[in-house]
Amino acid sequence: MADKELWKEIYEKYARRMFFICRRYASDKEEAEDMMHDGFLQVFSSLHTFTDRGEGSLRAWMERVMINTCLQRLRKRDLLRESTSLEYTAEPSVDSGIQEELERATERIPVPVLQKFISELPVGYRTVFNLYVFEGLSHKEIGQQLGIKERSSSSQYHRAKSSLARQIKEYERKQR
Repeated sequence: MADKELWKEIYEKYARRMFFICRRYASDKEEAEDMMHDGFLQVFSSLHTFTDRGEGSLRAWMERVMINTCLQRLRKRDLLRESTSLEYTAEPSVDSGIQEELERATERIPVPVLQKFISELPVGYRTVFNLYVFEGLSHKEIGQQLGIKERSSSSQYHRAKSSLARQIKEYERKQR
């Protein structure tokens, strides 16, 4: 199979999933499309380095490339350093009620609305939230990835959760 045919097949199979990953890091649809485009360019130029480790490994590898592309793009625009460089400041921890509220939200609120709320978070909050919740990284790993302190990652995550909880409550109040 020629490279272009293989690329087309890969793109058609994975574009939707990769777009959703990029959308989590982007502030709008256009930025997500740009991130995805850059990510696929990186995937295609690095495909020769991919080592097949069984079913699902190509997708997992591509997801990692997309995430790294998104983070690199945010760093390039200096958005991460600017918004995540805040030192940890003591802040009341998010109570368990807010945490439970966020967990139940997916049952009550349409997913596109929740995605919109996440995309409206400040870029640093959004990035830490995505890396922690969706990518499963620890705050230590996030700190290393973004060049911030572990406690700053934790603080950003808790602020993101608090902000999302406020948005969810406001949304539900308006729906009554």
